[in-house]
Amino acid sequence: MATSFFALLDDLAALLDDVAVLTKVAAKKTAGVLGDDLALNAEQVGGFTPDRELPVVWAVAKGSAVNKVILVPAALLLSAISPVAITGLLLVGGAFLCYEGVEKLAEKFLHPKTEEAELAALRAAVADETVDLAAIEKEKIRGAIRTDFVLSAELIVIALGSVGDVPFLTRVLVLSAVAVAMTVGVYGLVAGIVKIDDLGLALQRRGGALGPVGAGLVRFAPLLMKGLSVAGTIAVFLVGGGIFSHNVPVLHHVSEAVGSRAGALGTSLFDGVVGVVLGIVLVALAHVVKSLRPTKARA
Repeated sequence: MATSFFALLDDLAALLDDVAVLTKVAAKKTAGVLGDDLALNAEQVGGFTPDRELPVVWAVAKGSAVNKVILVPAALLLSAISPVAITGLLLVGGAFLCYEGVEKLAEKFLHPKTEEAELAALRAAVADETVDLAAIEKEKIRGAIRTDFVLSAELIVIALGSVGDVPFLTRVLVLSAVAVAMTVGVYGLVAGIVKIDDLGLALQRRGGALGPVGAGLVRFAPLLMKGLSVAGTIAVFLVGGGIFSHNVPVLHHVSEAVGSRAGALGTSLFDGVVGVVLGIVLVALAHVVKSLRPTKARA
């Protein structure tokens, strides 16, 4: 009896050790989506009054948790029914990442005033006493949760792709651990990021030795947001391109050839180039399709 008990404990310890290792691997592979998710969610709650920022973050975090409660079982069920479908979903997720990255760059450089205009309109609405702020807040939260659903789906699929050949129970535990860690981590960091400037202002008001620290935090907050956005965009192309270069045979052979000559850095650069080129092609196709729609409507 004692021998069986200790054998069970040994098996449980081995399982948890495997889960810990695989969770780290899955977390690394989802870094691109994570960086994009972090930057995007921090931007989503921008423009609200300081007393409403944390409630908005909390509301979106709860919506994100619900998203993952739906997505994790769905992904596990699909992997049990058709493991091959996971590779297809992985490629779809990678394509979406590349498309999203190029769209973000196009919006940034071709329509730089759009984002500023949207933020200015939100601030004007917040300052206007006749505007229903509760309705605006609810709409922003709903939009953020919809965006989170897409990003969460990418997270789960990419994580599942890294543990597709392990036992089902291990897969369940790894995906659950990734989902919980990403939700808590992302929205915990978002809550901290949106409050950096408030902390800086509070320290400035206190004055003394803390005054310069507060001023530094106020200046640092927008730089952090820009840095997160840049890092997230770069990671998006690396992860999205990497999915294709590792799962498409022709690209995989080229990636191996580049890696043998230029090492890990060369492989990463190749993944990034694949991601950018794929994103440009998808964005171009999307714009062609959009341009054809009015003609069809008139016909």
